[in-house]
Amino acid sequence: MATRTLYNAKKSKADEFYTQLVDIEEELRHYKEQFRDKVIFCNCDDPYESNFFKFFAMSFNSWGLKKLIATCYIGSPIADTQLSLFDNEPTEDKTTKSPHKITITEVDDYNADGAIDLADVEYLLGNKKNTLTRLKGDGDFRSSECVELLKEADIVVTNPPFSLFREYVAQLIEFDKKFLIIGNKNALTYREIFRYIKESKLQTGYRNINDDIWFIVPDDYEYEKVVNGKKVKHIMACWFTNLDVAKHHEEISLYKRYTPEEYPLYYNYDAINVDVVTDIPYDYDGAMGVPVTFIDKHNPKQFEIIGLGVSNSGVEIGVKPYAPEHKKYRKEVQKRGAVDGDLYMLENGEIKVPYARVIIKRMGAVQWKSN
Repeated sequence: MATRTLYNAKKSKADEFYTQLVDIEEELRHYKEQFRDKVIFCNCDDPYESNFFKFFAMSFNSWGLKKLIATCYIGSPIADTQLSLFDNEPTEDKTTKSPHKITITEVDDYNADGAIDLADVEYLLGNKKNTLTRLKGDGDFRSSECVELLKEADIVVTNPPFSLFREYVAQLIEFDKKFLIIGNKNALTYREIFRYIKESKLQTGYRNINDDIWFIVPDDYEYEKVVNGKKVKHIMACWFTNLDVAKHHEEISLYKRYTPEEYPLYYNYDAINVDVVTDIPYDYDGAMGVPVTFIDKHNPKQFEIIGLGVSNSGVEIGVKPYAPEHKKYRKEVQKRGAVDGDLYMLENGEIKVPYARVIIKRMGAVQWKSN
């Protein structure tokens, strides 16, 4: 187990972002039936801050949830400004500085206003025994207490620290859990995460990955604007899940015919380059390098993912090193510096290095063709 704590990871990497309720509602509405009679675990979620917790608590009855569990690992910067969770404790302890667990098995309309809202959740937490309990450990998702709760859960939904994303997803896969989580879009090219995508163990959610997400940030973070009194900043992030997503059953409509002039071969790998996903030729059966955004449209029945044409991942699938006469162009053709394992082309004697490419191949399905 890594020694860095969840709290320190978030602080050191400045990735303590809170998801807006509107973004949670927009994505989760697609999965309602998949959540019925399920145990939901939000294992990075302080209820003072977490809109995931609020969403599931307020939707508990209408979604037919079986149980909602949330664990908190560290003190809340806005403690005592929303839910007063520890009214029966000394004043100095009335915060979430100690890790705690919240378990909900029912939510009633306690204030009899005809709707389940945050006021009802506040009453439940303050008056129902065993709903809120302290954790003995630090509340880290890797702790023994949280692992035991994970074993009980059917679906995990949260916004984990981006800096621990690889380890977080690996745990979910290890325990064979369904999940719907938010991560940095760059994670699509992490070797470990990409392998799960290739093996159909993970896919993107419904939100278009080109649409960045606006997150609420702590007061001491840089922000770009204020929304409903909250400081927000847009982050290159998207949803990752292994729940069923309808768009990944749809085939990409292909209409362009292959020509060697429009689709040049890579110099160091036997595949053609495709600059736009919708420009994938319908009549080419060989390997193709397509933009990473392809992953958001990938239907495993239409295309096979061979690998990732980037550095070490590229080497793994047989992308050849730069030819000796081309090595001097590495840093000239791309600001980040092209390295062995990166795909490149020669066009009119000039080296061109496309941004990260996913190597795919048609599964042999019948494609629509124009006359």
